[in-house]
Amino acid sequence: MKSIKYICLSLLTVGALTSCNSDDEYFDSKYQSEAISVSKVYLEDAESSVPDREVDFARLGQMIRLEGKGFMGMKKVYINGYDTYFNRAYVTDNSMLITLNSKTPVVDAEDDVRNTIRLVKDETEYTYSFTIRAASPTITDVDKTLPIAGETVTVYGTGLQEITEITLPGGVSVTSGILSDDEDGEWFSFVMPQGVTEAGSIYATGANGQARSPEYFNDMRTYIINFDGKGVLGSWSSTYGSDQYATDPLGTGRGNCIMLVPQDVIADGGVGAGTQGLYWATAGNDNAEDDWNWMTSYIDGATAVGNVGIQLDIYCPEPWSNGQLEISLQNNLSNYGYGSACTKHSDSYTNQAAVWIPWLDTTTGEITPWSTGDQWVTVTIPMNQFGAYDDPLDDDRTFQTVIDDRNSGSYRNFLIFLSNSDIELTDATIDATPFTTPIYIDNIRVVNTKTYVISDFPEDEEE
Repeated sequence: MKSIKYICLSLLTVGALTSCNSDDEYFDSKYQSEAISVSKVYLEDAESSVPDREVDFARLGQMIRLEGKGFMGMKKVYINGYDTYFNRAYVTDNSMLITLNSKTPVVDAEDDVRNTIRLVKDETEYTYSFTIRAASPTITDVDKTLPIAGETVTVYGTGLQEITEITLPGGVSVTSGILSDDEDGEWFSFVMPQGVTEAGSIYATGANGQARSPEYFNDMRTYIINFDGKGVLGSWSSTYGSDQYATDPLGTGRGNCIMLVPQDVIADGGVGAGTQGLYWATAGNDNAEDDWNWMTSYIDGATAVGNVGIQLDIYCPEPWSNGQLEISLQNNLSNYGYGSACTKHSDSYTNQAAVWIPWLDTTTGEITPWSTGDQWVTVTIPMNQFGAYDDPLDDDRTFQTVIDDRNSGSYRNFLIFLSNSDIELTDATIDATPFTTPIYIDNIRVVNTKTYVISDFPEDEEE
């Protein structure tokens, strides 16, 4: 239906366009020597509040309308050197429609044809300078959302070629030291500067326009616990205690952290196969901050659960290839590990657990040892991967739903721990083995993970 809408829109807009150009009429020799010129280019978008908009650039996949003269008899159209199909039925002497093919080269186009539209007939041709961009760039992930000044931050997404300027929360600008030479535009990196004190999005400007990250950069406002005074550690027979805290082994200035399995336990043989480590837990009912309603000052309670996640910083210096990091949003577990009931949706129980296994492809069963090398990185676990919220057909769940579910339980302690059960896949079983890998964790928080695509024309679009 969308293509029909475009065609109808264009016919109404152009007026003179006709869908009955016969081959004889279109290829009449008298047209082959008529001069070609382009005076304006319009973006045709039936879903926009401005469906026929004069523009000085367009993106791959978009339809444009050339306005000028001498278009009848057109044989070829080359955009950035790419031989681009056009339908003769929508060509008149003064107007023609062209859709920018997704295969059109952009930043990798040859310099002499980049940002050009070349129109060719038998006896004449015309080249018009016009900026061609890839699809709107996006930022989908940031490898360190709480970086220390001087650390390298890598940003992932699409269309991120030739990034020349980065704006961090608070208006801090970065224009030097940007590494942006990935031809596929899937990442760029920069060095975290001094003086970033606010939380929010990263804005990056490059060859394809501006991209915006989720609002979680430099955001510790909605912390759960950071082991340095934010959040309260719980203590009972099933937990590790503050006397087993670790100090940041990389000396980056992060202060206290935890080891998923403390060093003294690793030295004593680790966590045995088929068992679980003790919990690292918050104080729960004994701590007012474990009622997450206070977080709605920063993350609207109406935010869809798919746009909320748990973030934590992790340092894993050695290859990790067994054991599961498990999180539960309340202390109500009766079973553990991948595939357990507590990690699945249920109409009868409020299950709020999830596991994270970066070393295992749970679809194929392939094991790829995982580590962070010599750096801390950020891990984001979407809230809709937690048991109660993994039903894609239930679209009414919000952050407030999560809060209310926690508060309705008997014990609202947040738990993170090592589960070392067997992993039952569809076609294979991954047998558990004793776990002795050092994994450091810090800065556990709740974040808004909503992604953004910046409109090219925000001032003209309807809300």
